[in-house]
Amino acid sequence: MELNKSEVNQYDTAVIGGGLAGLIAAIDLAKGGQSVVIFEKSGRLGGRAKTNKKNGAFLNLGGHALYRAGQAHAILAELGVRLDGGNPPSKMNAMWNNRIVPMPANLSSMLTSKLLKWPSKIQLIQLVMKLAKMDANRIPDMSLRAWAEAEMPDPMVRHIFYSLCRTATYAQDPDYQLAGIVLAQVKRSLKGVLYLHGGWQTIVDQLKDKAIQAGVQIVNGKDVKEILLENGKVQKVRLADGEEVRASNVISTASPSETYKLVSDAADRTLLKQWKDQARPSMAACLDLGLRKLPERGRDFVMGLDQPIFFSHHTVNARLSDNGIRVVHLVKYNGPGESDPKADERLMIDVMNTLHPGWEQEVVARQFMPNITVVHDTLHIGRTIRFTGPAVEGVPGLYVAGDWVTHGEMLADASAASAKRAAAAILKNSRMA
Repeated sequence: MELNKSEVNQYDTAVIGGGLAGLIAAIDLAKGGQSVVIFEKSGRLGGRAKTNKKNGAFLNLGGHALYRAGQAHAILAELGVRLDGGNPPSKMNAMWNNRIVPMPANLSSMLTSKLLKWPSKIQLIQLVMKLAKMDANRIPDMSLRAWAEAEMPDPMVRHIFYSLCRTATYAQDPDYQLAGIVLAQVKRSLKGVLYLHGGWQTIVDQLKDKAIQAGVQIVNGKDVKEILLENGKVQKVRLADGEEVRASNVISTASPSETYKLVSDAADRTLLKQWKDQARPSMAACLDLGLRKLPERGRDFVMGLDQPIFFSHHTVNARLSDNGIRVVHLVKYNGPGESDPKADERLMIDVMNTLHPGWEQEVVARQFMPNITVVHDTLHIGRTIRFTGPAVEGVPGLYVAGDWVTHGEMLADASAASAKRAAAAILKNSRMA
């Protein structure tokens, strides 16, 4: 059963955070014979994978799509998590200069597109062919913009390319994003994505059940304030209410800055300070809506070319309501420090007015998040440490996992893969001890 408070005060491993990374790591550790506790500061598990239900509509916390070729899909399937859903709409549109035009997404639409002249159409077709054949891991470290400008002389082709990159990575940071990492993600996205029936809460709920079955203790409403060390090694965690719980290992799935604060007396001797100082979080403004109907037919999937926006009608092929409500998602990708919530909300309302005039009369559920953190960090230009974790060198027993703990993966793939790495490292070290 799920516990509201800890029944014991000693575990092999304490996991800070009950999102995807925390749950996956805890399950692996418990199956490996460890005693494990998860401390989740909120009243609900899931982190950004939670889904809110409003007036019959299931609203994820911002954009979510599971990449069929990604590590998260494979790891969740390996754990026995059911992944029921549908593909996004196959017909795509583009938004250019406040006009809706067909997106040149396949050979036929590329050849007939009014956005491109003939030389540009050939250039775009060549780009698509190159993406299909390339090994993104062989691209030298350079920014996405530097790679794009060297490969695509035509500005409109670059606009189309950048829109694909934003949609695949959920980020708008071309001067710092590493070209090879982004291109690998674009290739994964082109192999198919899944919109989940019932939202991502269905994954969270299944992982929670599997964690409890494996013997994981789950403690909601408990915030870890400090990781306590003895002789430089992890020994305990201190909760906000002053309670101390012994643990030989700790996995933090908190952000780089939050993890740094948890071991403040030792953090400057570790990589935690560099991870914190060099992090470039991906931010976004998100508007999720439940509508009785969409005023305009055929406008289910729209990518902004001259603005960093993306619109998707999730209930074309995914069940995200109990009563036929249409669930749509609109996002504006922001670079670090670019947020202007009022301006972003005005822009998103204007975009909705262009896409679906009269939409406001159909609203039954609305969720606006003005400045959501999509991921806390990715591999980028200026980051001196190539890979992150799983162990925090200099603090034996401390490990990290989460969307920022990447060895090249992105988004949920990074969360799942880093969780597996952290659990494997702890189990290996425990066998050697």
